[in-house]
Amino acid sequence: MVRGWGHFKKELGESVEILPASQRSSDNWYQGTADAVFQNIDIIRNELPKYVMVLSGDHIYRMDYGTLLARHVESGAKMTVCCMPVPIEEAAGQFGVMSVDETMRINGFEEKPENPTPLPNNPDMCLASMGNYVFDTEFLFEQLKRDSEKSDSDRDFGKDIIPDIIKDQPVYAYAFDEVDQREVYWRDVGTLDSFWTANMELVQPVPALNLYDKRWPIWTYQEQLPPAKFVWEEDNRRGAAINSVVSGGCIISGATVRKSVCFSNVRVHSYSVVDESVILPDVEIMRHCRIRRAIIDRGCIIPEGMVIGHSRQDDEARGFRVTEKGVTLVTREMLGLPVGY
Repeated sequence: MVRGWGHFKKELGESVEILPASQRSSDNWYQGTADAVFQNIDIIRNELPKYVMVLSGDHIYRMDYGTLLARHVESGAKMTVCCMPVPIEEAAGQFGVMSVDETMRINGFEEKPENPTPLPNNPDMCLASMGNYVFDTEFLFEQLKRDSEKSDSDRDFGKDIIPDIIKDQPVYAYAFDEVDQREVYWRDVGTLDSFWTANMELVQPVPALNLYDKRWPIWTYQEQLPPAKFVWEEDNRRGAAINSVVSGGCIISGATVRKSVCFSNVRVHSYSVVDESVILPDVEIMRHCRIRRAIIDRGCIIPEGMVIGHSRQDDEARGFRVTEKGVTLVTREMLGLPVGY
């Protein structure tokens, strides 16, 4: 990530720093989202920011932070919470849910309730927190310090900080969907099922998140690899990928890949069939394998003839993890391969 954003200028106050988990303020590792920020408070203070944004690490979204910051300043808020209307059944037990007044000031907050409070004008939808926040810096420091002194706190923004401060502090919601209906994209990928679903959306002819949209380039560092290659053209042995995303360094050799995402350096050997699957980097799938609705973790070597995702009973018997929605996860450890590959 640091190399991908290498165009930043430190002399202009621009930089990206990756900070490893630490034990700066106690003998414990991070106890919650608020504690993770609190234990790095000295680093934040050294940058002298007027505002601090706290962003979720397991969400994928497309957002112009400039609009969010402008709304925060205009509203006079001490804290602003990004939000999205979400179906009640999707939010139940998964997202923090807010209630707001006509000015979008938050007057109620529930952390992952089983029965979310619906929107006043739509009983099937609720206002879910995206896990992205903007704080006035000194206000953030005050709340983190106060929370760190509580013995009964989970050290979490959603569980502790937000419910506590909305009683007497101006905390506002920022409705992400109101900015530009055509540009709205947000997915929580904190579970295996949601991660699989988000990847399957990419194989659609016109995906909700368009990787080819030059207006929203994805800045990252990627190893220089040869183009994807598809080899053999025989009646029963043809390398092909249909409705799929295939990255550089991949070789589809006499195999068929359908509705799948192949990350870099994936090799799929002859007579194998891969359907509706997410294949992470450096995976090798040997001959005569059949894989469907699966997530194959980085560096796995799938033995010849293995069948994955066609029988929940067989998958679980092998020690693979099968989700509630029937997606099978396979890791190197489950295959008996060295984990530190």
